[in-house]
Amino acid sequence: MTEAAQPTESNVDVLIIGAGPAGLMAAAWMAHCGVKTRIVDKRNTKIFCGQADGLQCRSLEIFDSLGFADRVWKEANHMIEICMWNPGQDGVIRRSDRIPDTIVGLSRFQQIVLHQGRIERFFLDNIKKYSKDSIHVERGVLPESLEIDEANVDDEDAYPVTVKLRTLTDEEATPAQQVTGSKVSDGLFRSNLTMEDDEEELIQKSKARAGESEIVHAKYVIGCDGARSWTRRALGFELQGEATDFIWGVMDIIPITDFPDIRMRCAIHSADNGSLMVIPRENKMVRLYIQLKEVAPDASGRADRSKITPDLIFGAAQKILSPYKIDYEYCDWWTAYQIGQRVGTRFDAHNRVFLAGDAVHTHSPKAGQGMNVSMQDCYNLGWKIALVAKGICKRSILSSYQSERRQVAQDLIDFDHKFARLFSGRPAKDVMDAEGVSMEEFKDAFLKGNLFASGLIVDYGPSNIVVKPGNPAAEQSNGSEKSITEEEFADKQALASGLPVGMRFNSFKVLNQACARPWHFQERLKADGRFRVVLFAGDILNPSQKDRVDKFCSLLDSPTSFLRRATPKDKPIDSVIEVLTIHSSRRTETELLRDFPATLHPFDEHTGWDYNKVFVDDASYHEGYGDAHKNYGVDRERGCVVVVRPDQYVGWVGEIEDFEHLQGYFEGCMVLR
Repeated sequence: MTEAAQPTESNVDVLIIGAGPAGLMAAAWMAHCGVKTRIVDKRNTKIFCGQADGLQCRSLEIFDSLGFADRVWKEANHMIEICMWNPGQDGVIRRSDRIPDTIVGLSRFQQIVLHQGRIERFFLDNIKKYSKDSIHVERGVLPESLEIDEANVDDEDAYPVTVKLRTLTDEEATPAQQVTGSKVSDGLFRSNLTMEDDEEELIQKSKARAGESEIVHAKYVIGCDGARSWTRRALGFELQGEATDFIWGVMDIIPITDFPDIRMRCAIHSADNGSLMVIPRENKMVRLYIQLKEVAPDASGRADRSKITPDLIFGAAQKILSPYKIDYEYCDWWTAYQIGQRVGTRFDAHNRVFLAGDAVHTHSPKAGQGMNVSMQDCYNLGWKIALVAKGICKRSILSSYQSERRQVAQDLIDFDHKFARLFSGRPAKDVMDAEGVSMEEFKDAFLKGNLFASGLIVDYGPSNIVVKPGNPAAEQSNGSEKSITEEEFADKQALASGLPVGMRFNSFKVLNQACARPWHFQERLKADGRFRVVLFAGDILNPSQKDRVDKFCSLLDSPTSFLRRATPKDKPIDSVIEVLTIHSSRRTETELLRDFPATLHPFDEHTGWDYNKVFVDDASYHEGYGDAHKNYGVDRERGCVVVVRPDQYVGWVGEIEDFEHLQGYFEGCMVLR
């Protein structure tokens, strides 16, 4: 064996393992917040076809906050309607229902589909732009060992996680992917029907040829390395749950068919041949999820993957769609998987190494949740690590990642468990058919599932960054934040009933006070690592209301306020916490510089007043009236104050006079000078 050279050593604030959508979301936060980061992936190339494709409303809102939703929106196929097809009395499938694919009025976006490779491309461009090319994916790099120095995990300045990385050759980093005679991309190598990737074998090969290795000391490590996560195994954590007997195939084809709803999302139950989901995609393609009734797991619980071919999968689709005909000449990608639902026992080790995405939860892909929930894990986690690494927030906020996202993962598993069984079950022939699935029950689950799948009903529990009744985990409580009773909370929440604490800040149109341009307010909540204090200033032309607002701004401007103490001396006043205002007076009767204290539109000696922080709930010339106060449930006269976290979730609601409690919120989570 050749003796390798002594490995180099380096320090980094954040090391991300895995460059799929979850890892790239984490890297995007680090780029936007200016944190020293490396991201590695054992594969030597990005995905060009197949894998995840469904994008829900919340994911698009997140892409908008990062700055590339418009690229995704233009290129994707838009999902407008779902058609339900079920067998009639004669056993022949017929359309039984049409429902909107996205519940009307939930978001300014609807569900779309675009393959994962394009999403990854948009992330990579965004990361390059915001990191000024300092963060890029290091491909063909495999972690070999991970150690945590437990004695130093609470030291703010330490690099307590040591990871040994090994660089692979192109051959070693190329996945063992079957290519059929027709050069169709086969995704079975990433299916849960295949055995574990043998990272140990790759490491031994690299050592045998004296391959290059490196030791990285990191403050934080994020494992986004998929369902077979090396990081999870290195920590000794497990996924708990079960596999079902349901095996499904997936094909991306350009169909040639007389089936009338091939360009609609369809849920099709046949009488005896299983079920099928149709997902119309970009470039005339259609994805088919096809139940494989002819393939069953063996005694070990695993199906024989050698039996699964495109012909077998497509034959099953033809039977389910009968009497309609379907064929194809072009297939872009295919795979198969066994439905299972599992969730991680733990999401982090010592608040230094974190797991996200498929590394901590796996489920069936038909609910269109895998990529969405994985990215949303890191949208929750990324800003917390970034702000702690920069010394802006206290380390105690990191504990909220597990408490917030494990509940989401568990809810997803529970929903998917029910949904997968309803979809894979045989339709009931009549009300007496106890073995069959009621199609009314399936439709109801589909409607509820749409609300869940949108990502908009996530409701985070109490912590030092979400002030609501209950007991935050002991490790999150540092004594700074005040607990709140059910009665107190009900009074505060009533001030903004349309902005539930712990849920994302919904979006309605408001106008810029200075230039009358209409904005979706959520568009002003960019993913730049800043908290927002949103002041609903009420009727600013009412003298008593103006007096309330003036007093609030005077406290905000005092040297002891959280705003002043959180901001470094050499930085603009809005660099850590941004104050945004929405008022209810007529725009044409108010003046920015006359009616609003300077704190609400700060002055810069080089660029003058800030004209992009004060908004009005008024009718626009071209885009109607957003009626923001009514929709947010805020009193037009008296207003209120809302704290919005960097990930757009509501953290606190209070009266304009509740400055002491507002101060307490930021003292509980931020490092104040």
